[in-house]
Amino acid sequence: MGAKEAPTKKGKQAAEGLRQAAASEERKTEAKTGSELKKGEKRFEERARSSDGKSAATKQN
Repeated sequence: MGAKEAPTKKGKQAAEGLRQAAASEERKTEAKTGSELKKGEKRFEERARSSDGKSAATKQN
C-alpha cells in the first residue's frame, strides 16, 4: 500500500518512512556498484530468473 492510500495517519507515516528507507538503500547500492539498478520490467525479469537461468515468462510457456 502506498503512502497516499494508507487509511490512518500512522500508516501514512510508516509507508513514507519505508519508501524513504528503500530509496536510501537503493542509492547506497548504486553507489557501491557504480551503476544504476535496473528499473521496471527489466528489474522484474532480473529478479524473476531462477537458479536454472530461465525467466518467468519462459517457464509459463
